[in-house]
Amino acid sequence: MSGFVDEAQLHARAGDGGAGSVSFRREAHVARGGPDGGDGGRGGDVWLVADPNEASLLGFKDHPFRRAGDGAHGSGKRRHGHRGADLVVPVPVGTVVRERGGGVLCDLSFPRDRWLAAEGGQGGRGNARFLANARRAPAFSEQGEHGEERWLDLELKLTADVALVGFPNAGKSTLISVISAARPKIADYPFTTLQPHLGVVRVGAPGDDTEFVVADIPGLVEGAAEGRGLGHRFLRHVERARALVLLVDLASATGVTPGAQVAVLLGELGRYEPRLLERPRLVVGSKADVEHGEARTRTPLDLVISAVTGEGVPDLVRRMASIVVESKAAQSIARAGSVRELAPEDGSFGPEGVVPGLGALVEHHPAPEGLVAERTGPRAWRIAGREAERAVNLSDLTDDEALAEAVRRLRRLGTDRALSRAGARDGDEVRVGTLSFTWFRDQPVERPEPGEGLRTGEGRRRRGARR
Repeated sequence: MSGFVDEAQLHARAGDGGAGSVSFRREAHVARGGPDGGDGGRGGDVWLVADPNEASLLGFKDHPFRRAGDGAHGSGKRRHGHRGADLVVPVPVGTVVRERGGGVLCDLSFPRDRWLAAEGGQGGRGNARFLANARRAPAFSEQGEHGEERWLDLELKLTADVALVGFPNAGKSTLISVISAARPKIADYPFTTLQPHLGVVRVGAPGDDTEFVVADIPGLVEGAAEGRGLGHRFLRHVERARALVLLVDLASATGVTPGAQVAVLLGELGRYEPRLLERPRLVVGSKADVEHGEARTRTPLDLVISAVTGEGVPDLVRRMASIVVESKAAQSIARAGSVRELAPEDGSFGPEGVVPGLGALVEHHPAPEGLVAERTGPRAWRIAGREAERAVNLSDLTDDEALAEAVRRLRRLGTDRALSRAGARDGDEVRVGTLSFTWFRDQPVERPEPGEGLRTGEGRRRRGARR
């Protein structure tokens, strides 16, 4: 089984909320104790967190299911159920989260970035919450809300400082094995490397050294930007690199000249993502020990190396380190003023919301939903919106008191206003979750003529509700 996986699926299931309790205080010498049912606990959330210690999506390949804890039910004496445990799912830095077959939901591109993958269900309120002057003994409570459940596509784009890009069998794997501790498969035939490899390179004396990450990208061929030779899967790992090293083969077995290799590589990078051509890059000739004739003189090269003999390798490493240091310094200046939402657990923010030693952090939340009236037929409507659906789904619609409370809550949320603005008419059928009712609006207020007082309509018509 492969040790590197860059595409996987995730089934995130948040915890269900606990149900509220129906209870009345019954003690000796306490007359008319009243309702004392406690609230149910909220279900746990599922969070995706970018973790630098994760290298691939291998953990999701055979086990995509992740579930948070359920909230506990409420009980008498106003004892509330405990909240369900949140589930934190570590993913590699550079993970892109997508809807199944859809667009991008989140890009966890920095360490400790967080995204709420599934929100826990709200706990139901106990009957003590519904005590009012007109309702002294409420005998109903709310049910717990089901936690959010969704399938997501995960896609990893490696976060490396330098990406080695070249034709198949250009010597990329040999080079990364020489300058780092990475040990990719090396052979004398094309497409030996079928998955990216990362290697950590250190330059300089201890205490004053520079460390950066180099990615060995599988070989690209002409047409890679259109997906040929799995080009799309390989090119996405180049997107986040600070610098590119174009490795051209000076001893190509296929006879492709170094100049033609450079032209093809730049063309494929530009077609896939034009901004890649703006990245700092080095054009390096490889296999100097077995080059054909005077190949290096016919192509403008920044360096010529031989990973086997070591010729030019130290100079290449120093130049890569210099580019990485300059890029990091420019990025630090650009991000210095950014304000992030997520505070560390100990609350130790640095200047401008940046955590010392960790850089800027961000917490991703789904966009809040509003209440929307959608037409589903000639005289039929549907109210969409989480708060409106909660008002119905948490209620026991078989209980008349609970049903009346749900209708009152819908009015407070602005259901009448949304239906009126959308063009609903008296007698239209409206559905909210599992509740359907015939809607009637108030008689409109007449507009006064200039100089006249305000005249109201001829009374108000009753609203009816049915399950």
